[in-house]
Amino acid sequence: MADSLTKYGLYIDDLSKICILEPEVANQTNKLKEECQNFVTRIVEFQKNCNKFIDLTDNWANEVEKEKMRTIGARNLLRSVEKQRDAQKQQIQALIMEKSMELERLRIQYDSLKKIEMEQIETIEHLTVN
Repeated sequence: MADSLTKYGLYIDDLSKICILEPEVANQTNKLKEECQNFVTRIVEFQKNCNKFIDLTDNWANEVEKEKMRTIGARNLLRSVEKQRDAQKQQIQALIMEKSMELERLRIQYDSLKKIEMEQIETIEHLTVN
């Protein structure tokens, strides 16, 4: 009887139900359906993992950007400190030069006054002896 139904495109499955699909094709279809569901499940899981990875990468990128800005700020601060130090160094060098010139002037004046003092002492001695 199964053969007579088969020529009309009807089949009897394992549960003795009449089917339009051949049992082997129905089994393959069910297997394909299960594999597709597994594939979809894996794709959804993969998508979740990708989203997590993208979020982590974005967070790292933000942290790197913050650190980059902080480093640029520190570098700029260092440069300004260097410029201030150079300016201070130049001021100190100018002050040293000015004080050196004043010292030299005062040394010359001291030598001159010492010479005058010696002359005056000689004159006083000469006048007291006479």
